[in-house]
Amino acid sequence: MLRAEQDDSEQKAIKYGELIVLGCNGSYPGGDRGRKRSRFSLCRRPSANGVKPSTVHIAHSPEAAKVISKSIHHSVSYKLSRIETVVVEYIDDNDTDMFQIGRSIESPIDIVVSNTVVGSDVGDTRSYQSTISRFACRIVCERSPPYTARVYAAGFDCSRNIFLGEKASKWPTFDGQMDGLTTNGVLVMHPPHGFSPASKNSPSPKPAVWREVSVCGNIFTLRETRSAQNRGKLMKDESPVLLDGSLIDLCGVTLLWRSVDGLARTPTSVQLEALRHQLNAARPQCPVLLNTLAFPSLDASARWGSAPHPGQPWAYLACGHVHGYHQWRGRGVAFKGSSTEEEEEEQEEEDTQKRVRERVREGERECPLCRSRGPYVALVLGRETAACVDPGAPSRAFVPCGHVCSESTAEYWSSTAVPRGANGFHPVCPFCMKQLAHERPFVRLIFQTPPD
Repeated sequence: MLRAEQDDSEQKAIKYGELIVLGCNGSYPGGDRGRKRSRFSLCRRPSANGVKPSTVHIAHSPEAAKVISKSIHHSVSYKLSRIETVVVEYIDDNDTDMFQIGRSIESPIDIVVSNTVVGSDVGDTRSYQSTISRFACRIVCERSPPYTARVYAAGFDCSRNIFLGEKASKWPTFDGQMDGLTTNGVLVMHPPHGFSPASKNSPSPKPAVWREVSVCGNIFTLRETRSAQNRGKLMKDESPVLLDGSLIDLCGVTLLWRSVDGLARTPTSVQLEALRHQLNAARPQCPVLLNTLAFPSLDASARWGSAPHPGQPWAYLACGHVHGYHQWRGRGVAFKGSSTEEEEEEQEEEDTQKRVRERVREGERECPLCRSRGPYVALVLGRETAACVDPGAPSRAFVPCGHVCSESTAEYWSSTAVPRGANGFHPVCPFCMKQLAHERPFVRLIFQTPPD
């Protein structure tokens, strides 16, 4: 098939939705390549590859379990003891498409993910012991309208098998099947009102309670710890169906699901670029150096690198006043006590300067306009469109990272707790995954424009 015909075929493919890796801000560290990207479109396959549970086999020896699992197409093996294993046979389902996610680079995995390590500006993926399963989860999409997508824990390996060891949480179900949980679990959060409001009268997006999804797609309350053997309470009225804005956490990386309808309401990269031009057209000015500031394009950001640039907007996050990068250090810290003696004055001045230097090293400065003390950081536009609630003006900055977005986007993510580590949940910046400040997770930016 010619390249032009391939492109045309891809454009006509029915899209189920998109998965976004939070913390990448629009581009995977090192560049988007193949199955390792910051954003994935899930489209209807040329031929269905979904599977569904069928016959249950009971093996009374490890050797028998291996023979059974190898003799069938797909299977899930539940090891109950050293001598007994239940193998559930899965048969082809011509009505669904299956997409698998994990850190393995082997062929059964469609979407390769790595642990997101918080960097200075964007998520990083350094090499170290990963907490993400090699075959972490799978998403199954119906090939017919309304193209419902569901998430399930665990994925099939190269032998087309899912294996739950003796220590894994597992149990028989009421219909004669088996079910279980993976070691570190697959957590999901479905926002009840979606992610992007359909109209001005629609309810604002609100986060929901985190749940855990099983191998068979049942929903449970969270375990006491991430890897505890005892499962949570079964939530019979909840399902693994993905909604616009659903979050999937794989214990090391968090994915955002956007539906086709939701994507139609999100800002495009062209709109975000127009907002950048509009912001720069106001010619914001540094109150100290009196030079004009401008948010750079992606190309300019790459050229500037990590060194401070005179035109780059910086902000004092305690107050929101926007400046350019400058060397103002503040007036020091006031101390209690008498300073009538010359030696005491000298000592106090020395201590004050020491405290100022320490605060500067920590990234804390004193705003020359209002004397507020707090983080002083470079402002970076949030460029991952799918993480934006609306196409509003970039008027807020997350604290302490300095990523800039609309007010609605800042409000949503600052109220959405995301799994951090084994047991903690904290609001994070969706563009870099830095944990947000508890008391003031974002700040309204105050720009100074030229007097003319």
